[in-house]
Amino acid sequence: MVVYEEDYLEHYGTPRHSGRYPWGSGENPYQSAPGPRSKLHVVDDLRAQGLKDTEIAKLCGISTGELRAVITAGREQQRAADSAQAIRLKEKGYSNVKIGQIMGKPESSIRNLLKYHDQVKEDSTKNVSNYLKDQIGEKQFLDVGRGVESYMGISKTKLDSALNTLKTEGYQVFNIKVDQLGTDHQTTIKVLAPPGTEWKDVMNNKDKIGLPFGVQFEDNGLTMRNIKDPVSIDPSRVKVRYAEEGGIDMDGVIQLRRGVEDLNLGQARYAQVRVKVGDDMYLKGMAMYSDNLPDGVDIMFNTNKTREHAPEMKDVLKGLKDDPDNPFGATIRQFDYTGSDGKQHQSPLNIVNAEGDWSKWSKTLSSQFLSKQSKQLVEKQLNETYKDKMTEFDEIKSLTNPAVKKKILESFADDCDAAAVHLKAKGLPGQASKVILPFPDMKENEIYAPGYEDGSTVVLVRFPHAGRFEIPTLTVNNKHKTANSLIKNAVDAVGINSKVAEQLSGADFDGDTVLVIPNNNGAIKTSKPLAQLDGFDPKVSYRAYEGMPKVGKSTGFHKQREMGEVSNLITDMTLLGANESEIARAVRHSMVVIDAEKHNLNWRQSAIDNNIADLKEKYQGRKKAGAATLVSRAKGDYSMPQVKERMGITKQNTNPETGEKILEFTGNTYVDKNGKVQQRLTRTTKMAATNDARTLLSTKPDPREVAYADYANKMKALANEARKEYLATGNMSYSPDARVKYGDEVASLNAKLNAAKKNAPLERAAQIYANEYFKSCMKENPDMEKDEQKKIKGQALTAARNRIGAGKERVKFTDREWEAIQAGAISHSKLTEILNNANMDSVRAHATPKTVGGLTESQISRARTMMSNP
Repeated sequence: MVVYEEDYLEHYGTPRHSGRYPWGSGENPYQSAPGPRSKLHVVDDLRAQGLKDTEIAKLCGISTGELRAVITAGREQQRAADSAQAIRLKEKGYSNVKIGQIMGKPESSIRNLLKYHDQVKEDSTKNVSNYLKDQIGEKQFLDVGRGVESYMGISKTKLDSALNTLKTEGYQVFNIKVDQLGTDHQTTIKVLAPPGTEWKDVMNNKDKIGLPFGVQFEDNGLTMRNIKDPVSIDPSRVKVRYAEEGGIDMDGVIQLRRGVEDLNLGQARYAQVRVKVGDDMYLKGMAMYSDNLPDGVDIMFNTNKTREHAPEMKDVLKGLKDDPDNPFGATIRQFDYTGSDGKQHQSPLNIVNAEGDWSKWSKTLSSQFLSKQSKQLVEKQLNETYKDKMTEFDEIKSLTNPAVKKKILESFADDCDAAAVHLKAKGLPGQASKVILPFPDMKENEIYAPGYEDGSTVVLVRFPHAGRFEIPTLTVNNKHKTANSLIKNAVDAVGINSKVAEQLSGADFDGDTVLVIPNNNGAIKTSKPLAQLDGFDPKVSYRAYEGMPKVGKSTGFHKQREMGEVSNLITDMTLLGANESEIARAVRHSMVVIDAEKHNLNWRQSAIDNNIADLKEKYQGRKKAGAATLVSRAKGDYSMPQVKERMGITKQNTNPETGEKILEFTGNTYVDKNGKVQQRLTRTTKMAATNDARTLLSTKPDPREVAYADYANKMKALANEARKEYLATGNMSYSPDARVKYGDEVASLNAKLNAAKKNAPLERAAQIYANEYFKSCMKENPDMEKDEQKKIKGQALTAARNRIGAGKERVKFTDREWEAIQAGAISHSKLTEILNNANMDSVRAHATPKTVGGLTESQISRARTMMSNP
């Protein structure tokens, strides 16, 4: 459409009505003024023309009450606008008198406007400080470190003001250190504590440090809103399928009626979920669709409990936890769906893991499993792992950029040191982590395993792993009709019969996972299930006797300690040649220990009946002995005098001749509760504390144990070589001329670095929240395996980042930016800072020298070696 200039009039004016511009020039001079304020001006003009309020109301077609409401709202909006303008001018340094002149108001009015702001400011600070006090009452201590304010929706200044207010009331603020999940470093955080608290009280009760999460402040502290609660399912839509009805064959599975809009899993066909039922219950398990649910039922929960022992739904479902921040005791993802009404609704399905999540899990082989296999397989996988590390080291040494080289060398050395402790080996070809789902009509010797060749042989391994007798051998059947109808081409799930789950140390289907390993060549050795375990039910054999105290720490039961001891015993017994009957005794006792606290089992009697003390004496040297072989000793706790923590590799903490770490002891002491002076200690592992892994070997070591010792020593030596290479590498040369030539690229890199650093507070808040959740997981499951701990840490951190909105914007490089770096346009220190915030895949892609087909010489050599192996 063509608009001619004479066809319209240009409006002018500003909504503030200050300076030389009037309110407006159209037919309605207040048409651009905001809301209630424009209506107020209409009222004022009509009053100026002599109309009374009753006449104005009648003229406007509203009641006098509605008119009064309009006037009140307009006055409040005008006051807020005037107050905001006065505050801005005050912040620029103007006096009250000058502000009055600018705004056309007397100085006394300006004082009142600023007083109004001060009151609002005071009210918002009081809201935040009162909430923090309430949280202290619930959680005893609060983490109020950097990043918390972002999650609460307030400014850092507002949080500091609230803390200062609380300090005047006697509340204490301390700085303590917490571990960073996924690294060996620590972060200093700020902790708020009640009046009268001492620093040592916080240090001795870190598990009582909570987070001030659960509300979201708006208006920088003026108002609060609750984080949305889970949506509840009406119990009438849920049916419990008991053991005698077939529930035992699908224990832990939540079957969903297909096509019900609020029970839609989206793109997934299966997911580990939590579902609130009624007011105080929830379902925990694996959700998958079903086309065979009874009429009127939308959800069917399968359980191994009988109707006789659990007659009501509340006896089967779990009770919601008394924690509004975490009512399910799990890290969840909430999502919305579009209903038939076209609107968005919150889903009652709270996701813990969904289809595709399990495929990302680690594909290494733990010593707990591999050490129970043949010497040949142990040596082969450890050698493959070491060769891969050597190849990686050769690639790093070929890097031409010294800053990049040092950055990667430092990480590589840490990885090698960790590898010597954890003793994980390279996974086998085709190995993958899969979540198990039940198909009762599947044969007991078959498995539905998309991605594996139909008719091929695979074995399953579940952790904790006691021995070869817990490894089922199965034939792949990907033509199974029921499985294909529900999870065809699943990327990270397999289908098995419940009898197979029983052999997997009693796995159920609420999210349990297995390693699936192709075994056509029979490299993985298996054996029949132990006859001595057939029909053994610890909950029946060792149920509590009448009057027996509730199992817990108060009765001397420490689940993590007891489970660690029996797990180490089983590992040592296997390496030292125990017979099947002896292994069965230890395994039976481990089954009792696992469930002792949960089901109040007589674990002491189990230890007596299974002669655990005699087994420990025979295979570990004493009736109260601990780990006896290198495999079980490697990760055992070791305490030494407190060591100064120095970040990075320096000549002060590393021997340049050998590459070995130099320990610098602090000499710090403290006075214990008995008044004795004690040396402060640093806790590490036995393997990390020794320079020679062979010092951890048993008296008469099995060849598999020796293989692990040799591997650990080689990894320690490789870490030392990496540190030597680091110290021998110089710094990046800086070129002022290059900085000028690549000015645009330097500016771009600085902008990318600033963007990456802005995420730091959010990332820290995520670390705090994830730490708290991980602690709660460990309290509920203190015997959790290290691998499981790592998994939970990763999940908690991912969920916390998603919840808080932390997602580090890693620096990626363009070819031109990398050219600038190589030319020396960035100083060594600035480049190191950029690398600390960079996407390392992008760094390696640009920094690694290319040869034939994009491969380095070491990669080509490695490929040739692999191809030449049978």
